[in-house]
Amino acid sequence: MSGLSASAKAEILVEALPYIRRFWGQVVVVKYGGNALGVEGSVGHDEALQSFCTDVVLMRSVGMRPLVVHGGGPQIGELMARLGKVPEFVDGLRVTDADTLDIARMVLVGKVNRDIVAAINRHGPLAVGVSGEDAGVITAEAKDPKFGFVGEVSSVRPELLDRLMAEDLIPVVATIGTDENGQAYNINADTAAGAIAAAVNAVKLVYLTDVDGIRTDRYDPQTRLSTVPVRELASMIERGDIDGGMIPKARSAMKAVQAGVGNVHILDGSAPHSLLLEIFTREGIGTMVTDS
Repeated sequence: MSGLSASAKAEILVEALPYIRRFWGQVVVVKYGGNALGVEGSVGHDEALQSFCTDVVLMRSVGMRPLVVHGGGPQIGELMARLGKVPEFVDGLRVTDADTLDIARMVLVGKVNRDIVAAINRHGPLAVGVSGEDAGVITAEAKDPKFGFVGEVSSVRPELLDRLMAEDLIPVVATIGTDENGQAYNINADTAAGAIAAAVNAVKLVYLTDVDGIRTDRYDPQTRLSTVPVRELASMIERGDIDGGMIPKARSAMKAVQAGVGNVHILDGSAPHSLLLEIFTREGIGTMVTDS
C-alpha cells in the first residue's frame, strides 16, 4: 500500500468496515496448506509465511477469532527424501507406515507448527501450538489398512480450542489425531479443517493453497468461479472438472457448509495478503462456496 495515495488507502479501509462489523467476535478457521507455505529455503517461503501471519494477526486485532489448521505434505516429503526413505502411494495417497508416521509427527508438530506459531508471535504473545492429540481434540480411525496410519476424523472435541479463543489466543492446530487406544494417525489437513470449523461453529473456513480457486476449466485461470453453490460443486466433482488435490478441499467444503459453516473460501495463499483481500473486499480473489 506504500504506493497508494492517502485517499485510496482511506477507500480501502471504508470498504473493509462492513466486513469488520459483520465478523466481529466470529470464528474464522484458516487452513494453511503446505503447498502455500513452501519448503523452508525455497523462494518466497519467508515472505509468504510473514504475509500470512500478518493477516491472521490483523484479523484478530479487528475483533475476529482466527483459528489456524495447517498441513505439511511437501515438508514431510522433503524430510523423507533427506532421510533416504522412498514414499509409497496407493490411489494417490501416501502410505504411512510407522516410520513415516514418526516423520509426519516430527514435521507437523515439531517443525511446521512451531514455525507458524513463532511467526505469529513476532507480533505479540498471541499463538498457541496444538496437536490434534492434545486433550483429544481430534479423534481418528484408520481410513483403510492399505494406507497404514492414515486416519479419518471420527469426532472433534472443541473445548480446548474454545478456551484458547476465549482468552483471545490464536490456536494453531497440527492435524495428527488419535484413536481411543491412543494410536496416532496422520489426517488430511483439508478434511480436518472442515471438521474443526463445524465443531467450533465457524462463520468462515478459508483454504489457502497454491491455486487461485475453483475453475470450470482447471487449466484456464480465466475460468475461476468467484462463487459456487454446494450443489454445483458436487456436480463438478462427478463430471471430473475437479480432480487431484482439489477433491478433498471441495468435499470438505461441501461437508462444512452442510454442517453449518457460513461460507468456505479457496484461494492462492502465496499471493500477498490474500486472506485479507478475500475476507475484507467485495470481489475477493478466490472462490467462495455457498449453501445455495
